[in-house]
Amino acid sequence: MRSIRAAAVGAVTMSLALAASACGGGSSTEGGSNDSPKTLTYWASNQGASVEIDKKVLQPELDKFKKQTGIEVKVEVVPWSDLLNRILTATTSGQGPDVLNIGNTWSASLQATGALLPWDAKNFEAIGGKDRFVDSALGSTGAEGKDPAAVPLYSMAYALYYNKKMFADAGIAQPPTTWAEFVEDGKKLTKGGKWALGVEGANPSENIHHAVVFAKQHGGDFFTADGKPDFTNDGAVAGVKEFVDLMAKDKVIAPGNAEYAQNQSVSDFAKGKTAMLLWQSASANLKSQGMSEDSFGIAPVPVQSGTPGTGTGVNSMVMGINLAVFKNSDNLDGAKKFVKFMTSDAEQKILNTAYSSIPPVKGAQADPAFNTPANGVLKNTLATSAVAAPQVADESQFETAVGTAIKGLFADAAAGRAVTTASVKAALEKAQAQMPAA
Repeated sequence: MRSIRAAAVGAVTMSLALAASACGGGSSTEGGSNDSPKTLTYWASNQGASVEIDKKVLQPELDKFKKQTGIEVKVEVVPWSDLLNRILTATTSGQGPDVLNIGNTWSASLQATGALLPWDAKNFEAIGGKDRFVDSALGSTGAEGKDPAAVPLYSMAYALYYNKKMFADAGIAQPPTTWAEFVEDGKKLTKGGKWALGVEGANPSENIHHAVVFAKQHGGDFFTADGKPDFTNDGAVAGVKEFVDLMAKDKVIAPGNAEYAQNQSVSDFAKGKTAMLLWQSASANLKSQGMSEDSFGIAPVPVQSGTPGTGTGVNSMVMGINLAVFKNSDNLDGAKKFVKFMTSDAEQKILNTAYSSIPPVKGAQADPAFNTPANGVLKNTLATSAVAAPQVADESQFETAVGTAIKGLFADAAAGRAVTTASVKAALEKAQAQMPAA
């Protein structure tokens, strides 16, 4: 899922969605029809620094699609704070777009609603074949053993973005590689009204991505092997505490970040207010906010010790945006043509260049444009040290429950209240109690 998200949607809404299936729109066995062959509606996620920037990126490509096919695509760029809620409402009402972007972490949850078109062998063949896509991206398209609920569009990984001048002024020659170095450098960088790191403390989904990674670094997972919630194991508690302690104990994050939820930490970094940022594929966003490309560096997210890799060396989730089709679309054939167009090698190069993301399509990913040193960090992370989000039907409730718990812990830290192992465990225990009964 993309970086500007703040999808704090209640478990009740999701439970309603999971209990419902989309309303059928036609006689097709797939649920929809081709009653409106000349138009498509498309909900695009907000990928750039603003909705307006996204419209400027997308509209020329939509015009190109219309010229090729005669199909007009009416696009709405939906902010991350609204997107999941809008999608869930559409799954219960049957009044959704033809095509939509979904954060890849939502794939299994939205798949469980039954509202999305399954990408079986026949449907993949219609867009050029499943083998065109990178395996790591396909791993976040739905529950294991089921036909994917969506098709990868943009791939992303977390990285450490650092301000070169602020590092040099603090006497730091290289970006940190371990967590101990990260905290040590952070304390050197926090001075003169500027802070070491920016986070989105009030953004449940952003919190979740870090929590999953840091729990992995402590040998923990939030779900058991059979998909049951396990939020209070030692590794999960330690990972969450270590994250919140950057504000509560280490004092390298400004208390005001506890209220950040909409890209403010990226803006602070771009303006030189913070020296480091843990973010997904942020280069284009930073440049659009006036930060020159040579003023920041990109490095792997630090790990506990050693170097990034599998197991406890995990330093990112497999992030990204998928394209999905509502099963009750009035233009199923056109929707598939649009997915084929958007995932073509040519469009993948254009769109992923615009958003500084990595194409999940093998042919486009091999293009020299995506073999820069910066992209090398992201591609290597995706290939060697990233983990997929839990592909369970309750993933969206997990994001809301645990992400909101971490939001509360950041609020405690900002207010000067103690954040202890016991208080973290109690917050996660409360979050687990909000999950649907097995």
